Amino acid sequence: MKRHPLGSTGLEVSELGFGASPLGAVYGAFAETDGIQAVRTALDLGVCFFDVAPYYGDTLAERVLGKALRGIERSGYVLATKVGRYGDDAFDFTAERVKRSVHESLTRLGTDHLDLIQCHDIEFGALDQITDETLPALRELQDAGLVRAVGITGYPLDALRYVADRAAVDTVMSYCQYTLQDRRLARYAPGFARSGTAVINASPLAMGALTERGPAAWHPAPEPVLRRCTHAAALCRARGTDIARLAVQFAVTTGTFATTVVGATDAHQVRRTAEWITQPPDAELLHAVEECLAPVRDQGWVNGRPDNQHPQARP
Repeated sequence: MKRHPLGSTGLEVSELGFGASPLGAVYGAFAETDGIQAVRTALDLGVCFFDVAPYYGDTLAERVLGKALRGIERSGYVLATKVGRYGDDAFDFTAERVKRSVHESLTRLGTDHLDLIQCHDIEFGALDQITDETLPALRELQDAGLVRAVGITGYPLDALRYVADRAAVDTVMSYCQYTLQDRRLARYAPGFARSGTAVINASPLAMGALTERGPAAWHPAPEPVLRRCTHAAALCRARGTDIARLAVQFAVTTGTFATTVVGATDAHQVRRTAEWITQPPDAELLHAVEECLAPVRDQGWVNGRPDNQHPQARP
């Protein structure tokens, strides 16, 4: 498993990261023992970056990940969690709440420090509050030794750039925007790199849309996008492969990001994904899938407050 520097943080992360949102039953029920074994298998295969959040399963994912990491040498993994989002419509980016949230996460995860703390889904908050209040509060925790690096996550790329330009964050995490269907993150990555901000690419499977199983009912993508993804999955199936394989290979082997985060709830999923990235994508199949998805290329959805979609355009 290759490792890359996480920007200028001094941390190194595996090219494949473990996304722990499925450990919160976000994508359906799972056996806790299977989830714990998935984490242990990931460690055995060289995965060292683990990303979670209190929001995932109302703290369930943090609690399961904490159990899975119990007894593992702390220097053997890079642990990231988040603050600010605690429910579908529950956001609180005040300094007092995010500081308390960090302490709560430390307890659930069973550790004395976090390697990376991230403001979660910033597009649902006031961006200037995040810049002027939330991030400085997290930097105070960094000075106290409770966190090593500070970052932001979200969907609208302009919102991530707006905050990163003003607050010199260590990392940004973008999801569903460097995939077979949507590659807008690639246009923003050089700007983040110039400022020393590491980019974490999450959900190369487009939150399930680029899988054989298909998206959950709650998936926010427009119907034409989901329909084309279903057609692309059928195309891969007809050629004897799984679209998830092609999607992961494409994201990891062609992306220029510090790490690409993929979720899992059992050891088989982890082993399969780790095996996939040892091989380049099938060029002929990739071309066919790209043609199938071309009509909906780079089409996403509106997420968060309307004024946070393109904040640079503010008067």
